[in-house]
Amino acid sequence: MIAPDGTVTFVELPEGPALGIGGPPFESAELTLPEGSTLALHTDGLLLPSDRDGDFDTDRDRLRRTLEDSGQPTLELSCRAVVDALVPTRPYDDVALLMARTKRLDPRQVAAWDLSADPAVVAEARRTATGQLTRWGLDELVFTTELVVSELVTNAIRYATGPVRLRLIHERSLVCEVVDGGATAPHLRHPRATDEGGRGLLLVSQLAERWGTRFVPGGKIIWAEQSLTAPPE
Repeated sequence: MIAPDGTVTFVELPEGPALGIGGPPFESAELTLPEGSTLALHTDGLLLPSDRDGDFDTDRDRLRRTLEDSGQPTLELSCRAVVDALVPTRPYDDVALLMARTKRLDPRQVAAWDLSADPAVVAEARRTATGQLTRWGLDELVFTTELVVSELVTNAIRYATGPVRLRLIHERSLVCEVVDGGATAPHLRHPRATDEGGRGLLLVSQLAERWGTRFVPGGKIIWAEQSLTAPPE
């Protein structure tokens, strides 16, 4: 983690299975970061030398110094500077580096509502979301957002446990989040023409640019993101 003053610290995180191999869900961790902090996520190929004989602490100190000196106008240029400084011409392994910077949203860009676990609340959630989009001047996204809200809230009430919370975030895109107490990630199904159900997430995946699930203490969040400039047809 790179603090706003440029200081680099290594965050201790719970270990989990390697990405891409499947298995149990990843254990999550929550951090409180000052605005303007930068997270640098990397594979071990960035840390270990090509001959694999380097000392771990020495390599990590080298990474620390490089990150502290990587200040560039954009995160993309910072990533390039770090990779150019640390990765040999012929690396022994694939190298990935992802940098993300925290930014505090204006409270007017976020709207959230607690919902009861009652199927009748779905219509109320649609109306509430529509009213918020109108206040944000996003009337062109009302139709698709109503469908996304309906499907995500319905799934949370039908399949999960605990309280349900709907949140809309208006920034460079429109993000719809539904929080529930379930611990199981939903799976996209491709139902047959004769199936009566199973089309909810398929519909969400077609309406949204991106969607996914992340686990949080006490449950999970299913989110769907829509573009502000080119809503799906």
